[in-house]
Amino acid sequence: MINTIRTILFLGFLVALGFTACSNQKFKKLTYEPVSYGKINVVVRKLETSYAKLPEKPAIYAIINTNVGDLVLELYHEAAPKTVQNFIDLAQGEKEFRTEKGTEKRPFYDGLKFHRVIKDFMAQGGCPRGDGTGGPGYQFEDEINGKALGLGAVKVKEAPQYQTQLQRLIFTEFNIQTKQDLDAKGAEVEEAYVQALELPVLEVLHRVGYRFNEVLPSKPPVRGSLAMANAGPNTNGSQFFINQVDTPHLTGIHTVFGQLVSGWDVLDRIIEKGNLQTTIKHISIIDKRI
Repeated sequence: MINTIRTILFLGFLVALGFTACSNQKFKKLTYEPVSYGKINVVVRKLETSYAKLPEKPAIYAIINTNVGDLVLELYHEAAPKTVQNFIDLAQGEKEFRTEKGTEKRPFYDGLKFHRVIKDFMAQGGCPRGDGTGGPGYQFEDEINGKALGLGAVKVKEAPQYQTQLQRLIFTEFNIQTKQDLDAKGAEVEEAYVQALELPVLEVLHRVGYRFNEVLPSKPPVRGSLAMANAGPNTNGSQFFINQVDTPHLTGIHTVFGQLVSGWDVLDRIIEKGNLQTTIKHISIIDKRI
């Protein structure tokens, strides 16, 4: 058992590098607290006409027009209003963003490509550099209600998809920087690992930096979900992805702010064509709430 635990922990060693120690807690006391959250009313500032058939449901829709067809998505203005507002404003050219040339204000997504596509996973776009490192020059917080997603009711030992976050937590708590550190603190770390397996997923994610509210009706990442790509907690900008399949391992880690309602064949074509082969011509925003 001891050797198995050390092996599992060391496999996560590279992931955990770069994090500083918080404490030598033994993982028995829960530290999770929700953040305060104030909802906003999403505003569509430019009236655009729809050339695509939209559902009858009153909602805000985004039509992503690409060189291989159209993706029609419902935007979850109730579940992630700040994220939706950011997406709308960037798409319509209503929000300033920063580039190497300076500050600009124009339709941000026009001309960008789906730079990262993975079969049986997702298609990712919204990077002005085309390599996954670009954004609008600012970052904003996640909008996720972890309890609404059930993360408070599931222990991490029952959810192996969160093993990376658990490893990160333990290396952080014990300031493990090298294999020698792990060997020196082996017994203590092993005891903590066994205890940490009993923690709720919500607690583990909270301890590694994710912050959750208890206000929004958050949605899980399923097939067709539109979600924010990020580099960790609260690092949202302009990049987004659309799921080709359910991705339960991303629950609580990425803000879901929309859902594909038509254009499934287009999504499949985008992914089949590969990285940087599909261009976003324009994203139209249609407000059908009234």
